[in-house]
Amino acid sequence: MKKVLLINTHLTYPNWSEGLLNDAFQGTAKEFFIANNFEVLETKVEDGYNPDEEVEKHMQADIIILQTPINWFGAPWIYKKYVDEVFNSGLHSAKFLSGDGRTREDLTRQYGTGGKMQGKQFMVCSTWNAPKASFDDPQQLLFEGRSTADVLIQITSNYRFCGVEIVGDYNCFDIFKDGDITRDLENYPIHLKEKFI
Repeated sequence: MKKVLLINTHLTYPNWSEGLLNDAFQGTAKEFFIANNFEVLETKVEDGYNPDEEVEKHMQADIIILQTPINWFGAPWIYKKYVDEVFNSGLHSAKFLSGDGRTREDLTRQYGTGGKMQGKQFMVCSTWNAPKASFDDPQQLLFEGRSTADVLIQITSNYRFCGVEIVGDYNCFDIFKDGDITRDLENYPIHLKEKFI
């Protein structure tokens, strides 16, 4: 039986950001994978975790999905703490990677080729205040033509560094003004099916 690890990194701000939307996406993914005969492993970062246990969850999982709001153009700070602790554990145990890939014996080896997690897939599902139109358009002043994948590279690079395949992200845009959250939740299983089934 294949396994998926769902990581929810929402950080609650009372009376402003309670996490219901990210919980809804996490729940939708969980239902989808259970219906498709996956074993589901879950971590809600805000509720606490053990870094060594998270390494083991990563090692068991075939697919890893990060559910995150985008706060000030990145995941909440608790996710950076999670990454530092979990990936350091995966480095020290040599389960995630063995060095950065370069060796003095073979100078052709590139930085970022020391990963041991080949065969696994990683995807980001994120919620944004930004509208979809602000991406992939050089006329937009803020992102200057960058895609969501470009903006999320500080998240995906950790996994690519460890040998994991990066799967195209899924996003819910413009959540405070003109977005269509209901449609985005309904379409999420379609995206998951296209990428993983």
